[in-house]
Amino acid sequence: MQEEFDVLVVGGGHAGCEAAAAAARRGARTALVTMDARMIGAMSCNPAIGGVGKGHLVREVDVFDGLIARAADEAAIHYRMLNRSKGPAVQGPRVQADRRRFRAAIQGIVAAEPNLSVIEGSVDALLISGECVQGVELGDGSHVRSRTTVLATGTFLGGRLFRGSERQEGGRIGEGAATRLALQLRAQDLPIARLKTGTPPRLDGRTIDWAVLDRQPSDRELWSFSTMGPGRVAPQLACALTRTTPETHDIIRASLDDSPLVGGAIEGRGPRYCPSIEDKVTRFADRDSHQIFLEPEGIDDHTIYPNGISTSLSVEAQDALIRSIPGLESAVIAQHGYAVEYDHIDPRSLDSRLALGGLKGLFCAGQINGTTGYEEAAAQGLVAGLNAACEALGAASVLFDRSESYVGVMIDDLTLQGISEPYRMLTARAEYRLHLRADNATTRLGEAALASGAVSDPRRRSIMRHFGLRADAKCGRPIQEDGADVFREIEADTLYAPYLARLDRELSQIDATAGVSIGAAFDYRRVGGLSNEMLERLEAARPATLGEVSRIRGITPAAVSAILIAVRGIAA
Repeated sequence: MQEEFDVLVVGGGHAGCEAAAAAARRGARTALVTMDARMIGAMSCNPAIGGVGKGHLVREVDVFDGLIARAADEAAIHYRMLNRSKGPAVQGPRVQADRRRFRAAIQGIVAAEPNLSVIEGSVDALLISGECVQGVELGDGSHVRSRTTVLATGTFLGGRLFRGSERQEGGRIGEGAATRLALQLRAQDLPIARLKTGTPPRLDGRTIDWAVLDRQPSDRELWSFSTMGPGRVAPQLACALTRTTPETHDIIRASLDDSPLVGGAIEGRGPRYCPSIEDKVTRFADRDSHQIFLEPEGIDDHTIYPNGISTSLSVEAQDALIRSIPGLESAVIAQHGYAVEYDHIDPRSLDSRLALGGLKGLFCAGQINGTTGYEEAAAQGLVAGLNAACEALGAASVLFDRSESYVGVMIDDLTLQGISEPYRMLTARAEYRLHLRADNATTRLGEAALASGAVSDPRRRSIMRHFGLRADAKCGRPIQEDGADVFREIEADTLYAPYLARLDRELSQIDATAGVSIGAAFDYRRVGGLSNEMLERLEAARPATLGEVSRIRGITPAAVSAILIAVRGIAA
C-alpha cells in the first residue's frame, strides 16, 4: 500500500525540519523522510546558532514561526552578541547550544505538528513521470507518493568522508550516504558539482588545563532569539580561548603529504570563511598563530568543540597538533576530525521559490544548493517548504525580497549569481543592511508572515501586539515595561533614516550609471564592505565600467553601490 502526501521532505537536518514544519503549518499533509529518526535536528558540526548575518536569518525564520530560534533558546548554554560595540545593523546574536537539548527541542516541535508524519528509511530514488516528480522510492522498495518533494540532503548526497589516507562513504561520521539518489540525479543531466566541508577533533574537556586559558563568560544582558521562546532557561557555561603555535604549524606542514586536501583526493572547494587549519597554515604562511575557541557541547557532556582547527589530517597528526596547543598538552581526543565531500546542484537552476526548473514538483533546500551553515539551511527550508505546500495546495507563492530580508538576499544571490564555494551569509552582501537589522525582523516581515498562512494563533497575536506597541510608541502613548525593545528599535530606525534615504537615491542611480568608467588602476581594496571573494573576482576581471561590475558573478548590488561611491569620490 502506497502512502500519499501533499509535500514530502527528504532529510531531517536543519533545512529538512524547517521545510517539513513550514509545509505542515501551511496546511499541507506532510511527510519527513530520514534515515534515522533519532538524528532529526542533529547539529553535525559546530554546536552554535547565529552570528553576524546568520543571526539575522534566525530572527527572520522565527517571524514565520520557524523552529531554529525556539530550539536555540531552549538549548542555549552561552549567549554572545557579536559586534556589540558597533551599530545595531551589524550586531549578530549567537549562542552556544547544548547538542542534546537542541535536538530534543527540534524533535519535540516536529512531533507536535499534527500535519507532519515522520518516515524512517533511506530514499534511493525519485519517482519521475515525464518531467514531473511524484514522490520517492525507499530502500525497501516501497513508494511514498506526493504532489511536491523537497530535497534537503545536506552532506549526504554522494557523501564521502576523508581523514588522512582513510576513505569511506557517508554524509556524517557513523552514517551512510545517499549514493543511489546521487547517481539518479546525475543521470538527469542536472548541473551537479562537488563541495566540501569539515569538522575539528572533539576533545574531552576533563583533560584540558582550563586554568591557563582566557575564559569568555556568557552575556549578562538577557536577550533571546525567539519572540515566542522560553527565554534563557539553561545553565550558562563559559567558553575559553587558546591559539595554535609555531610548533603546531610545523606539525601540520610535516603532515601535508598525507592530507587529502593537498593530495587532490578532495575535488570540491571548501568554505572560504571557515577554512581548515591546513588551509590557514598554507595560505597565511606569514602568521605563526591562529585563534581557537573552546566551546562546550553540553551541560551533561564533557565534549569540547575546538572551533578554528577543522581538519582532515591523519589521526596521528591530529594527536600531535592538539598536544602542541597551550592548555591542550594533555587533552584527549574524543573523536578525530574529518572532511566530507558531497554533491550540490548549481542554484542558478532554481527559481525564487527554490523549485528546480527541470523537474516539476521538486524543490531543494540547504547544502544541496551550495550553502554552508545551519542558519542558511533553515532559511532555505522555510522558503522551499512554504512554496512546496503552496504549489501542492494551489495557493500563491511566498516570495522574499532582498530589500526586506536577508532570506531574500540569499535566495537572490544563489539563484541569480550561483556559487563557486559554499555560500555563507554576510551583512556585506545586503545593500539594505542598515534596514535589515536583527532587532526589527518582526516589523519587516510580520505582515508577510501573517499573509503566508503558516503562523500559529499565538504567533499572530505576538506580531499584532508588536505592531500595536510600535504604533503606541510613535504616538507617545505609554507602553508596558516589556515593550522597551520597541523603543530601541525605533531609536535605531531614526539613527539610520538619513543613511537609508541616501542609499535609496544611490541605488536608483545605479541603472543610469552603467556606463560610468572605472580606471584600470582603480584600487578595489580601498572600497569598504567588499569581501575577499569579491575582491578576487574584481581584480581578476578588471571591469571597465560599472555595468560590467554588476554582471560579475558574486558582486552584489551593495558592492556596486560602494564602488560607485568610491569612483565618484576619486572623480571629485
